[in-house]
Amino acid sequence: MIPCLMRSLTLTAMGVMVAPGCDRASEPAETPAPAAAPRPAEIRACFEDLASDAGIDFIWESGHTGDFLMPEIVGGGVALIDFDLDGDLDIYFVQGGDIRAAWPDGAEGTAGNRLYQNNGSMDFTDVTETSGGGDRGYGMGVAVGDIDGDGDPDIYITNVGRNTMLRNDGGTFTDVTEHSGTGHPGWGASAIFFDADLDGDLDLYATNYLDWSPTTEMTCFSPLGGEDYCSPRNYLAPARDVFYRNDGTGRFTDATAEAGFDAANGTGLGVITGDWDANGRPDLFVANDGMADLLWMGHTDGTWREAGMDRGCALDNEGIAKAGMGVDTNDIDDDGDLDIIVCNLTGESDSIFRNDGDYFVDITGRTGVRSKTRNATRFGLGWIDFDHDGHLDLYEANGAVTREPAAEDADPYAQINAVLHGTANGRFEAHPLGDGTRNPATLTSRAAAFGDLDADGDMDIVVVNRDAPANLYRNLRGEDGHWVRVRVLDPTGRPALGATLSGVTGHRTVTRPVRRGWSYFASNDPTVHIGLGQSPSLEQVRIQWADGTRTSHGTLAADAVHTITKPTP
Repeated sequence: MIPCLMRSLTLTAMGVMVAPGCDRASEPAETPAPAAAPRPAEIRACFEDLASDAGIDFIWESGHTGDFLMPEIVGGGVALIDFDLDGDLDIYFVQGGDIRAAWPDGAEGTAGNRLYQNNGSMDFTDVTETSGGGDRGYGMGVAVGDIDGDGDPDIYITNVGRNTMLRNDGGTFTDVTEHSGTGHPGWGASAIFFDADLDGDLDLYATNYLDWSPTTEMTCFSPLGGEDYCSPRNYLAPARDVFYRNDGTGRFTDATAEAGFDAANGTGLGVITGDWDANGRPDLFVANDGMADLLWMGHTDGTWREAGMDRGCALDNEGIAKAGMGVDTNDIDDDGDLDIIVCNLTGESDSIFRNDGDYFVDITGRTGVRSKTRNATRFGLGWIDFDHDGHLDLYEANGAVTREPAAEDADPYAQINAVLHGTANGRFEAHPLGDGTRNPATLTSRAAAFGDLDADGDMDIVVVNRDAPANLYRNLRGEDGHWVRVRVLDPTGRPALGATLSGVTGHRTVTRPVRRGWSYFASNDPTVHIGLGQSPSLEQVRIQWADGTRTSHGTLAADAVHTITKPTP
């Protein structure tokens, strides 16, 4: 939250004015002087786009040339990954291209994915060719995890067609899709690594969007006239997600039916994990496009049961199935459990589901988010404390899926992204600059990934745009308050995905998950990030590990990166 600014700005058709209460006091005068006009308050930007200066020149190519093929409006993805283990975050972009050429198994001649190595200080070099990180499928999303326990992060790519697994061997990637058994041939969307059976290795859940092929594409029309992209409801072809169990060596078995995930299908676009019922077993939430969202609850026998309707997070509070895209989970009300946000289509607000233990409550309206998110179609998103005031803010990457009125040479799907600042009373307020930059960009944005790319302690953003250059947004507000960053690791040194860290700052106890897969088609920085406001430390730090065990870690000093490794039994 920006002190005073959000309380005092009044937006009018003529500009930005300052309300009384934030004016600078006048110096005493011997004789009265005419009152001076109030000085406009400075509107501080949150971010600046450094993509071009940083060496990032990636464009996600939809391949649109005339026919309106549905995958063209849905991709693409991005991952923040320290692939070379040098301590900073590199960037991996998933590429689109010619869908007809890429279907179903990929093809030479499509553009290929790109890997940019971080040289430090926001300087990147394209190392795709030397690293072997390219893939020539028509790319959607990406997940990151160490599948073989060798200490370096591997990459799973979801495509329209065969998915791809890239094994990392010391900074060089090898396509091990066939060896790993993970080359699902459908329309892949988001994917996530997590330890489903708590055996110490990472399993994999991959959502699928539609049962689709170029030969089954339909023709749909825009309300503005002329052909346009269809709604998923036109196809009547929801797909079944796939769950792979890891044998510990990086070989996977399709255990979808065995685990119970074949009990429901949908139009899956977003997926997150969390232990929402606090039973010591990981759960899964899947955001479906135009269908009821799915909440898979994990049980001690290694199976999952779908409980979205029972627990109140399948539909909004009006009983409507929205066009679920991006998702995140975090503790927004400081009660120690994880809440859920799902973003949706123009005309539909986000849905914020507060976790009350046995069920969820839709609190979107009371947070102020309902009225502030209805006018755009949102995809990538994240609950992040950008300005370190101690309260989670919300960033959303926006872009329409059907044409909107626009100038003749303008992108008819382009929209401005949004920053909503979290406040102490649990509400979110729109930033006066829209997307938080000095010159808001109007683009068709999709994936958004979050992490500290310049190692200065605050969270930066990478945004993928359809047929336009990607954005690399450096955070300008990190010095507003104190912070801590915590690398929470399992005994092997990998991010302890599924753990939660809590600590006391001021009069609050904050809880943050160790997570990598959230947002939309994205993999993010797994380091836990907490804004502290003016507190000099995070006290009474505790970690609940994915297997339910708990450890205490005392006080962590502010403005530093700490590492906590789970004790070996």
